[in-house]
Amino acid sequence: MTELTRSTIKPLAITMWDFSWLERRWPGSGFEDWGQALDELLERGYNAVRIDAYPHLILRDPAAEYELIPVWSVNDWGSPMRCRVQVMPALTDFISACAKRKIKVLLSSWFRRDTGQSWRMLFNPKLHALAWSRTLNLIRDAGLMDTILGLDICNEWPIPIWAPYVYGEDEDLAAGTGPKSYTWDDPRALNWANETMDRIRQEYPAMPLTFSTQMDGDWGKAVNCDFWEPHIWMVGGEFYNRLQWTFTHKFDHSEFERVQLYARDLYQADPAHWQNILRGSIENMAAHARSHGKVLMTTECWGIVDYKDGPMLDWDWVMELCALGTEISAQSGSWAAIGTSNFCAPQFVGMWRDVAWHQRLTKLIKSSPIQVPLSADLATRMAGAAG
Repeated sequence: MTELTRSTIKPLAITMWDFSWLERRWPGSGFEDWGQALDELLERGYNAVRIDAYPHLILRDPAAEYELIPVWSVNDWGSPMRCRVQVMPALTDFISACAKRKIKVLLSSWFRRDTGQSWRMLFNPKLHALAWSRTLNLIRDAGLMDTILGLDICNEWPIPIWAPYVYGEDEDLAAGTGPKSYTWDDPRALNWANETMDRIRQEYPAMPLTFSTQMDGDWGKAVNCDFWEPHIWMVGGEFYNRLQWTFTHKFDHSEFERVQLYARDLYQADPAHWQNILRGSIENMAAHARSHGKVLMTTECWGIVDYKDGPMLDWDWVMELCALGTEISAQSGSWAAIGTSNFCAPQFVGMWRDVAWHQRLTKLIKSSPIQVPLSADLATRMAGAAG
């Protein structure tokens, strides 16, 4: 693909369907009918989706049934209770449904914990890479590689809740209860990620690779990533500090009650202040990308991290911030794929049902420029997505 052809590629409008695509399959949960969910995604103008491929479960046995332990009960990603899943052939069936609709798939993993503790198999980068190679082999054998946009080796690397295998025998850190996890640019985490990507490239040299992260760090060290996948929200600092939000109450509503009572009023007391924080975060990330010649993709973003449908939880202020973040990132020219929020999924009814809101923003995304160089491999994988 020539530079001229690459210059005509437009950003993808992407959403995060995480592990919900497989776990939320009970009546009324949003993903019991994949065809309907994907058709509704197309109606809203999206042409890419990021999902959990469960590579550690594939490494152990792709056809086995696993009982998964919930990450939380208060959030509406995944299942709030234990559930049983079978990764294959569900994974290739879902990707095939995306392929028929020209929806590109960005693979990722939250390395969900099952009762058999399968995550413990990944005790070094070699096994981390092997899990992903086995996953890609199944997709390749199904003739679906053209639908894969790229690979995020771990969601929000290296937070213990998603990457417990990195912390070895430190049970407190692996359980997410230790005093501090590594930052992504800590040599222990960065060396692991780089070796994992290098090993995957030995078998799949044309697959664009990255690790997503919600952390600040020295982006000059992320040279081994083919693209960067930063997760950016307005709330990651002053706003959550003022709410006393700690991310630790995953099975009771005590922190969500603070959001109910105070979050909307806190934002509306000084919208310009909070919007400027968001604007600065996006513009700083865009500047990092330009200075290092990296293109960005962001699938979790813009307003608040944790939210859902519920009493006293209005969507207006969240959607206002999400629209602003989408507009700023689209105008920057630094993004190859842009999400509108982390709530763009059928289970978040209050946001999902506003079809016109989604259509306005996805139209903007897909008509925006990309002013950072695209690799030929990434440009080829972006081409052919639904218009």
